[in-house]
Amino acid sequence: MQEEQVILVDEQDNELGTMNKLEAHQKGLLHRAFSVFVFNDQNELMLQQRAQHKYHSGGLWTNTCCSHPRPNEVLDTGIHRRLMEEMGFDCDIHYAFKFLYKAELDRGLTEHELDHVFIGHYDGTPKLNPEEACDWKYMSIEAIEQEMQEVPERYTEWFKIILKQHRNKFLTIKA
Repeated sequence: MQEEQVILVDEQDNELGTMNKLEAHQKGLLHRAFSVFVFNDQNELMLQQRAQHKYHSGGLWTNTCCSHPRPNEVLDTGIHRRLMEEMGFDCDIHYAFKFLYKAELDRGLTEHELDHVFIGHYDGTPKLNPEEACDWKYMSIEAIEQEMQEVPERYTEWFKIILKQHRNKFLTIKA
């Protein structure tokens, strides 16, 4: 089975080539990514707890879905593919914003991503893929922020960065 590839980009999101996903994270090279935030009718965010055996950030809570588009894959297609692969559902999504970040992770890995953030709406129950996620829950942004202050080690680095830097965008965007 071929290793997953990520799309290397510059800060303007121009493609520079591809690389093995693990190698890109070992070298901390900038690559394209996406994060999906799915809200319910009560404006609560669906969180996923990453599977314990993931290659980084295992067991940590994060946004609904996050991943990388494959080479030659339209971003929208990759997002819907990963929602199904990770959470077992699909929903309408729309683009919210993009941002660049770099964060040190466990196992000597570095996330350096140009992250495209999308918002969606879903009121159902996900059907988790145990290879990807081991639990889920809905929480308000305020409750998440409170818990992040009390026990930040329970959350992924990128999720903490997104909420800290872009909180107001989630309060003004309706799914």
